[in-house]
Amino acid sequence: MRSVDAARMLNIPFVCAHTPADNQAHRFISRFLTRERPRTLEQVVRLLVDIPEYSEAVRNNAGPRIILGNPRRPVGKWFLEMTGGTQGHKDLYAKLYKSGVRTIVSMHLGEEHFKKAKDTGLNVVIAGHISSDTLGLNLLLDKIEKEERLDIICCSGFRRFRR
Repeated sequence: MRSVDAARMLNIPFVCAHTPADNQAHRFISRFLTRERPRTLEQVVRLLVDIPEYSEAVRNNAGPRIILGNPRRPVGKWFLEMTGGTQGHKDLYAKLYKSGVRTIVSMHLGEEHFKKAKDTGLNVVIAGHISSDTLGLNLLLDKIEKEERLDIICCSGFRRFRR
């Protein structure tokens, strides 16, 4: 309730748009990777770093990185996981591998999920949590600001980038 209480004390409107922002980031990255067709894990990281939110994360030592797999390893069929705060069932990775998926591109990956992904032989690229949240929120704000001018205060890792 810290954020809600702070907004109340400052007498400013408050809204949480975390899931809609995650959905925006998911759609953007999915279309981007589909269009760019990276062939290696290294190319996935390089492409992500071309997006302002991820290049900012690199400057803060929190940029996209490969946590499973060799940089020159082929991407193959990929699966995008961009929902923050929760992950699918840990047994999902074996099923994804059986269906032909070879690479997971994710916002983050917990320890148990990491172990399961590793056991299946999947490649994993972590895009970054705060940078992915920032991307999604910026995409939402771009749409809102077409209709309404906002005073945006950047804090807590969020930086405003306009498309």
